[in-house]
Amino acid sequence: MTGVASESSLNFRPGLRWWPAGLILVVAAVSIAIVRLRDGMTFQQRNTWTVVSVLGALVFLLVWWTFFSRAGKRLRLGVTFGVLGVIGLGASLFRVRGVSGDLLPILAPRWEKTGRPAAATVETVTPVSPALPLLAARPDFPQFLGPDRNAVLAGPLLDPDWGKHPPQVLWRSKVGAGWSGFAIVGTRVLTQEQDGEKENIVCSDLLTGRLLWTHGDVARYDNPIGGEGPRATPTVVGDRVYTLGSTGRLNALDLATGKVQWTHDILAEAGAKMPPWGYAGSPLFLEGRIIVSAGGKDHKSLLAYRADTGESVWAAGDAEAGYGSPFLTTLAGRRQILAYNHRRITAHDAASGAVLWEYPWGVGQPHVAVPVVVGPDQVVFSAGYGVGSELLRIKQAADGTFAAERVWRSLKLKAKFANPVARDGFLYGLDDGMLACLDLKDGSEKWKEGRHGHGQGLLIGDLYLLMAENGELLLLRPTPSGPNVLHRFRVFSSKTWNPIALAGDLLLVRNDQEAACLRVALADPPAAAAR
Repeated sequence: MTGVASESSLNFRPGLRWWPAGLILVVAAVSIAIVRLRDGMTFQQRNTWTVVSVLGALVFLLVWWTFFSRAGKRLRLGVTFGVLGVIGLGASLFRVRGVSGDLLPILAPRWEKTGRPAAATVETVTPVSPALPLLAARPDFPQFLGPDRNAVLAGPLLDPDWGKHPPQVLWRSKVGAGWSGFAIVGTRVLTQEQDGEKENIVCSDLLTGRLLWTHGDVARYDNPIGGEGPRATPTVVGDRVYTLGSTGRLNALDLATGKVQWTHDILAEAGAKMPPWGYAGSPLFLEGRIIVSAGGKDHKSLLAYRADTGESVWAAGDAEAGYGSPFLTTLAGRRQILAYNHRRITAHDAASGAVLWEYPWGVGQPHVAVPVVVGPDQVVFSAGYGVGSELLRIKQAADGTFAAERVWRSLKLKAKFANPVARDGFLYGLDDGMLACLDLKDGSEKWKEGRHGHGQGLLIGDLYLLMAENGELLLLRPTPSGPNVLHRFRVFSSKTWNPIALAGDLLLVRNDQEAACLRVALADPPAAAAR
């Protein structure tokens, strides 16, 4: 009996040690639950922590299984090397092609081709037909967010019945990476995109998408979160196109041919450091000058050049550049250029560039959404990353100096890079990806509904065109009582951050992979008049 017991004890193997795995899963689950229920964190921070918690749990589980599970050696090593092999195979087949607006990674096949192919690959989806007559003369959309750079158009008014008259896709084409929008002047459309190691300014025909000309500069900026390619939208004035590349190349080009008229390297000229997300502010045209945010010190934050010759006119301010575009407005009786800068808002005199007032703003993350002017001396600023919205009143003292004072602050609308709009005393915009409405009197929330991600929109009359981050186009009639989604129309199936452009009945949309031109029905004259 003693011999048998001794032999059995030698062959005994303890069972699997499961409790460490259970502890790892419980800790990860509790960590995620705490973060998800914590009010002080932004939606993006919650997502980031969730991803970190899941990845950390997987690493600890693999370590537990390999070294501490007490499973058989052959089984332990087989599972471990199998998991590592699957990870290696996945890494060889897929790459992280940026992140969503909520900071979730986006995977793409490594064999996927990117960039704009030959012009002949433009796909004509719906040939131009008389079913919905083309406008004889469309209003131009010559710059970022439209004629007034505020994502608001007076008209023409849209037909809200997409059930009877759905959008028609006239053409589609592949494009290079980048977050530039479209400028539309006459029958020409312009955007910026990446092509290998070159940044291209591309001019195409509005009705067909046919490539007319391309100008390229050797430049490339890539950010693991923000992605690669140029960010700014071209500005068209007369026969000139003005563009700012992601590395600071400022160009003036001939609209007809794309020939360079003059160029500047604002990063070098301002002695600035590269913004962490690349240069993104679209050039502002003002009374014969082109104004850009360079972010240099020693009075070289905001730069103005003669639009015709490129000669320097003035330089002012000392703030580092942000992500937003210079914005012209009149507040407290003074024309001024508002600039989002690093951790502050700066207002410059429109004529001389002199700094009129500054206001501390933000937490060091990018400020993108344009200001929303809501009164003769009132303006709303909004930013994501937990910053929220503030209504400021601008006052001029007896000695002529200006100052900004807060009227209210709200965390109910945090516009990460979608641009809010105001109508009839209410502010509408995307709060961390959800459409929200605030009362401009006190910043109180009227409603918040629908997760649309971090897309872009335009207000046309009382209708709102919203391109959601997932590539779906929505038509809404937002009021203080609700968003009133009227229709949805699928355009793309991938991340879409780029601003949209509307010229009459033609809507230009794009993301970092493809572009499309849609014809949207317009309200007939009697219906328009009745409004």
